[in-house]
Amino acid sequence: MKEKTENLKITTRENDFSQWYLDVIREADLAENSPVRGCMVIKPCGYAIWENIQKVLDSEFKKLGTQNAYFPLLIPKSFLEKEAEHVEGFAKECAVVTHHRLEEKNGKLVPAGELEEPFIIRPTSETIMYDSFSRWIHSYRDLPLLINQWCNIMRWEMRPRLLLRTSEFLWQEGHTAHATKEEANAKTLEMIEVYKKFFEEYLAISLVVGKKTDTEKFPGADYTATIEAMMQDGKALQAGTSHMLGQNFSKSFDVSFLDENQQKQYVWQTSWGVSTRILGALVMAHSDDKGFIIPPKIAQFQVVIIPIWTTDEEKKVVFAEVEKIKIELEKEGIRCKADAREGRPGFKYFEWERKGVPLRLEIGPKDIQKNSVVIVDRLQGKKEFVSNEKRTQYVKVVLENIQKTLLKNSKKLREENTREVSNYEEFKETVKSKKGFIYTHLCKDNKCVETIKEDTGATARCIPMDDGEGNKGKCIYCNKNADNKVLFAVSY
Repeated sequence: MKEKTENLKITTRENDFSQWYLDVIREADLAENSPVRGCMVIKPCGYAIWENIQKVLDSEFKKLGTQNAYFPLLIPKSFLEKEAEHVEGFAKECAVVTHHRLEEKNGKLVPAGELEEPFIIRPTSETIMYDSFSRWIHSYRDLPLLINQWCNIMRWEMRPRLLLRTSEFLWQEGHTAHATKEEANAKTLEMIEVYKKFFEEYLAISLVVGKKTDTEKFPGADYTATIEAMMQDGKALQAGTSHMLGQNFSKSFDVSFLDENQQKQYVWQTSWGVSTRILGALVMAHSDDKGFIIPPKIAQFQVVIIPIWTTDEEKKVVFAEVEKIKIELEKEGIRCKADAREGRPGFKYFEWERKGVPLRLEIGPKDIQKNSVVIVDRLQGKKEFVSNEKRTQYVKVVLENIQKTLLKNSKKLREENTREVSNYEEFKETVKSKKGFIYTHLCKDNKCVETIKEDTGATARCIPMDDGEGNKGKCIYCNKNADNKVLFAVSY
């Protein structure tokens, strides 16, 4: 077998965090840029993680009564025009289809059939879905309606960044309709908790849960709940959102029902989603200067088994033992891969280390004679000789410890780099000289948050639900009365 020799050196986080991020993605075979500017190819290693994410979240959604459906990629332009605030929020990001066929002229293909009405490649699906909702909902008996779709999205991105900001990306978007405001509000908060639980239990990323300020909320929403994560460079990443849409869209699209008294009422709606930027979050939250590190619960492979041999006879014996070990681990629900490729084991160690597989299990003729295996922990780099009798239990314990340690590290990073400030000079100096989150009072005047962003580059990430809402004080910028404390950060 031809060994991989084109591995490039991974830049350190300290020297160049942005380049390090791209290096890790490259060496882990997660994704690459496509010939279409701003778009990406998600490679098999990256897509396998996305599939695991889908499996977990899809199961959680269905436990709550959500059903999956699919809606068109193309949305009539007139649909977006029905909700003024919504279209204003997305207008500059829209990709527009204006023709329906190509013709050959002078050896080139040129657009020919102009459409009577242009189509928008979906930037999000509220408008196209609610057109259907208006036909599906007639009576209070049809509520609540809980729909989710897994699909792709197109938003024209001027400054693309692999996995984090691309013109096309994958996501899930849930959309629900309810009879009352109270039910819709409860669903909005319920779904942000679903995301929080998933991020902490599976992705091992610690979060702040809060509500967006009016300047940052989803266009057309009453309010937006968000989960904000801190990456290793101290920047914030919006990891998922849940929007209380109120009746803004239902009135625009006549999504209504007859109540128990046969009176027409407009539904109350929510929408919520996460995207493939989760993959970018995993890279920046956990990886090190050696490459990718992935939490075991979401990894494509939790254990990679490396057979070691020199002769054909040794190969036969070792491979038989590898198959036995693989079956044994898989019976316990552990996802394994046996790397049976020809070549020296050293290059395999190097490759799987960069791909972030949590545990590497090595076995050769000498190990078989000793009734043991060698197990290497990707997170700690710890190498242990483990007896055959204890290996399965050892693997389970170490995988659990890696998962817990990654979450502990993420929480520690966030807590140690969150600072509270009381005046604007201190705020500016903190943004300039220290990484992380800043916690301070902010009034409701949009001019204050906009000026702060222009001055410092820091944005209002959210009003934390556990301590921000109702925490009265003086605005960091204008010194007027403020009803809440707000989390600020430089963000992706």
